[in-house]
Amino acid sequence: MASPILEFRIALTAEDYDRLVAFYEDVLGLEADEIWTAENNKGVIYDMGKGTLEILDERSAATVDQLEVGKRVSGQVRFALQVEDVDAVVAQALANGATLVHEPTVTPWNHKNARLQAPDGLQVTLFQVL
Repeated sequence: MASPILEFRIALTAEDYDRLVAFYEDVLGLEADEIWTAENNKGVIYDMGKGTLEILDERSAATVDQLEVGKRVSGQVRFALQVEDVDAVVAQALANGATLVHEPTVTPWNHKNARLQAPDGLQVTLFQVL
């Protein structure tokens, strides 16, 4: 059955817009689909591939945090982005303003996951399917 949702879009408000745009473009290699500037307003839209909404109860979120980081650290929203090479993206992320929350670890579901904090403070799980 097809989803009634035609697009999944997350809108981030960035305190340091240019730094956050550089992070997503330089680290993840995203290219802008749309860019706008008008009257000192800036915005950009990226195609992030397949969108998925994952809803966890508090215990499940705590379990994921425990597996990825060793303790409960994420907030209500955390990005989880599948990449081809977790180690390479982590290295590039750290060189471009991200903070390492936990180094890559293999999960029980056979993903290699690393937890970062993006320059805007949002926690991001990078995962590679093994």
